[in-house]
Amino acid sequence: MRVLVAASLLLALGASALAEPVHFKDCGSGLGVIKELNVNPCPTQPCKLHKGQSYSVNVTFTSNIPSQSSKAVVHGILLGVPIPFPIPEADGCKSGINCPIQKGKTYSYLNKLPVKNEYPSCFPGSS
Repeated sequence: MRVLVAASLLLALGASALAEPVHFKDCGSGLGVIKELNVNPCPTQPCKLHKGQSYSVNVTFTSNIPSQSSKAVVHGILLGVPIPFPIPEADGCKSGINCPIQKGKTYSYLNKLPVKNEYPSCFPGSS
């Protein structure tokens, strides 16, 4: 099963406060439904991610299918093109999800995602 943590995760995240969920755009998670997305630190919306820093991410989702595995994928949208970004641990079964995954059950994917210095800047003035 794929938990798509899409472009909005890296580029347009936001939160009203650290404890509040991030507003996000689901870019096509057909195999599950993302219920909530939390990013820390992210004190204001839209969330500004800075190169050289890492962010804790918690994606709560409900699976639409049974699965023996889970794989997280992160994409950034650059000039309208989805670009995959590697993450330290893509295996959701090693990142808070108790596999195998059952249809209709809710899970939380937890990971710490770095914003590497070599990633392209997406907006004027971004750091």
